[in-house]
Parts: sequence; C-alpha cells; structure tokens
Amino acid sequence: MSDCSREVIVENDEYWMQRAIALAEQADTFNEVPVGAVIVRDGALLGEGFNQPISSCDPSAHAEILALRQAALAADNYRLPGATLYVTIEPCAMCAGAIIHSRIERVVFAATEPKAGAVCSHIQLFDQAQMNHRVQWQGGILADEATTVMQAFFNRRRAEKKQLRAAKKDAESG
Repeated sequence: MSDCSREVIVENDEYWMQRAIALAEQADTFNEVPVGAVIVRDGALLGEGFNQPISSCDPSAHAEILALRQAALAADNYRLPGATLYVTIEPCAMCAGAIIHSRIERVVFAATEPKAGAVCSHIQLFDQAQMNHRVQWQGGILADEATTVMQAFFNRRRAEKKQLRAAKKDAESG
C-alpha cells in the first residue's frame, strides 16, 4: 500500500473541501452514497457534482464524473489543465481514469477508500508509468469530517435494513 497522506496544503484547500462535503451531504438527502466533488481553476469554480448513480440509473454518475462533465462544458474543452478536483473520498478506478484523460492537474481528497480507492489505497493509478499524464494528489484534507458523513450514511442504512428485516419477520410470524 502506498502512503495516502501527503502534507502539502494549498491555500483554500479546506474551503473547497467544505463545499465538496456539503455536496456529499446533498447526495445523502437523495439516499445516494455521500460523495461530493468540486473542480476549481484559478480560484474559480468550474464544476461540481454529487453521487447520483441510483437516482439517475447511471453507473457512471459518480460525483467526480458529474463535476468533470460540468467543468468541461464551462471551459468549453474536455481538457482541464491547471484545474484542481476536490472530492470527499479517494477516487475509484473509473473516476481516476477520467481525471487522467481530462488532464486535471491536482486531486485533493478527504478520506481514503479502503475497498476501491485507486489513488493510493490499491492500484495507485496516478503513479503508473504508462499513463500519459501525471496527476498530483493529496489525501487527508478534512478527512474526519468526510468520514463522519460517510459513516452516518452507512450506519443509517444498516439500521434501516435491520428494521426492514424485523418488520418482515414480524409480518411472517403474525
């Protein structure tokens, strides 16, 4: 496993990550896994998104992908050199690939994703020699806050499933 904590905080990293966390909380209100993403270049917001694969019936509707689509439209270019993507959870392989292809300069994520993270937790996609673009990255910005949002979501989901199982058991025995 690669080291997932690179300590190079850039001015406004926490500000933009707070915005990404607010978007993650918005995803939660739609019962989507709470991930939020923001893309910034030269201090200006280019795009943002939150997870929507369930509500949109689109497996590619991750927060990062939606933010990339919006940013590319705003920039009138599918390439986003000089841009920074802030995301609440370490990107998966699909999102990391799209980030590379879009030429995002830097990715800042809050919490690692131990099951499917593709930046430092598993396949370290940004560090692969065969990639034609190098993405700078950093993890750990407001990790506790992002982790709290994610844990609350999954704790609630587990409690809801437990209640459904109990109700089903009661209905079958009653």
